[in-house]
Amino acid sequence: MNSLPEPTVVIVPGLRDHVADHWQTLLADTLDKVAIVPPLERDGLRLAARVAALDAVLADIDGPVVLVAHSAGVMITVHWAQQSDRPVRGALLATPPDFETPLPQGYPNAEELTANGWTPIPRRQLPFPSIVAASSTDPLATTRRVAGMAEVWGSRLVDLGAVGHLNPAAGYGPWPRAQELLDELLEMTGELAR
Repeated sequence: MNSLPEPTVVIVPGLRDHVADHWQTLLADTLDKVAIVPPLERDGLRLAARVAALDAVLADIDGPVVLVAHSAGVMITVHWAQQSDRPVRGALLATPPDFETPLPQGYPNAEELTANGWTPIPRRQLPFPSIVAASSTDPLATTRRVAGMAEVWGSRLVDLGAVGHLNPAAGYGPWPRAQELLDELLEMTGELAR
């Protein structure tokens, strides 16, 4: 019998505002213990503000946490992990963007990302177990670059196949694999999966 307390799942969105049909929102609706990092009303592109918002959510939680990050939320998480000593049981890091290479039209450019603190991408092992979920057709990062991130972070890499950026524009919506990977992460960290 497992005596560890059930962790709170902390949802770390990317740069989007709240999207009702995003897989993170739908996953959060199924969880008993969940907190969501809210969208910023100002300084939305500033990494330091995003990291501070994650830190504020974590400061309000007693007990263990597991992070579920998507897109720029992955970068927020790994930057936060480089400067915090708050224990985390693990993290699911889905489709991290490569902010060190040019992004498609409509996304922040390299100068904006650098000016707002997003680069360079941290290249140190994370202080907690993690799973990086990668897409072979992500317009924001190549499979090779994501595999390199997973390696330096000490993460287990999961190839999701052709899922685009794993967002509503790519057809996700519901993403049942998120719960499967979260359960796997909880098993890796000695937790019961619900």
